[in-house]
Amino acid sequence: MSQSLTIQLNGQPRALESIEDPSTLAAVIAALELKADRIAVELNGEIVRRAAWPETTVRSNDRLEIVHFVGGGLNT
Repeated sequence: MSQSLTIQLNGQPRALESIEDPSTLAAVIAALELKADRIAVELNGEIVRRAAWPETTVRSNDRLEIVHFVGGGLNT
């Protein structure tokens, strides 16, 4: 029987019922419904390049820190 993935996301426990343990980082990002081109991801203290997300394994109890890029600025 497969088990859902439970991670630490930005310091908070988060259960991802829709994906199995282990899974890929790309699947985790998709399950979180995040726009891949607007985030940076750190897995267990290491920044993961976007090109490596499909082959990067995420297991229960892994720590993810996700930062969103915010656009904007001052129009003069």
